[in-house]
Amino acid sequence: MNCETIEYLCSDDHVATITLNRPDALNSWNDQMATEITWAWQTIRDDDDVHAVVLQANGERAFSTGADVRGGTTWFFSSNIWNTFDPGLTLAPKSYHRCWKPVVAAVHGISAGGAQYFLNEADIIVAADNAEFFDPHANAEIVSALEPIGMLARGVPLGDVLRWALMGSEERITADTAMRLGLVTEVVPLADLRPRARQIAASIAARNPRAIQGTIRAIWESLDMTRSAALQNGMAYTHIGNLRQEGHSPQPRRKEPPSYR
Repeated sequence: MNCETIEYLCSDDHVATITLNRPDALNSWNDQMATEITWAWQTIRDDDDVHAVVLQANGERAFSTGADVRGGTTWFFSSNIWNTFDPGLTLAPKSYHRCWKPVVAAVHGISAGGAQYFLNEADIIVAADNAEFFDPHANAEIVSALEPIGMLARGVPLGDVLRWALMGSEERITADTAMRLGLVTEVVPLADLRPRARQIAASIAARNPRAIQGTIRAIWESLDMTRSAALQNGMAYTHIGNLRQEGHSPQPRRKEPPSYR
């Protein structure tokens, strides 16, 4: 696919990179980006040569500012209100696209409102030290519901999610605060952001993709289950994913020096 609003690259180390590429619009999403990101997630899902993904953004100012308020965000609306759907189903990898490849998001600058659609289903989020997170919905007198619900599913504390959703653009979460809240798992200098995200993705991509995808699927599906149902589901996945495939020789166990965080 000839993409304009994203850049897509797959390298020899089995890492695919999606780069949001509307820097003049602060990487806000529109109908065209929705089409292209759908293609990217489905391509990654169906390409067994892709083992891990880095999601990043071009431009100096922003990772993404959510929906393009200038227009062109119509794909999820319907004249029949009951047929309107959550745009996050299109923009995120897991709930709708069923892409269980690990996603490492590299966030810099502004991450506002609907940018959370890209982050709420990422597996690992690394932030640059200049990252800032806020929700402008309250400024525009618009209900904020879907993005903060996704943040709750990630384990961000209720009080902090409510504060994010209710305080508008005047109060912003810094990278260090995002780390404290569990919204991100690591903060690095801006110059180190892309190399660090790629390092993490490449490390995961070097492992058994069958086991990695089974692990990701079991963990994410557990969020919608009771504990007992999640354990039963997870047990089934250990039987499915840990079976030795015919003609497949197991990889030697990785024994690299540990790193600490």
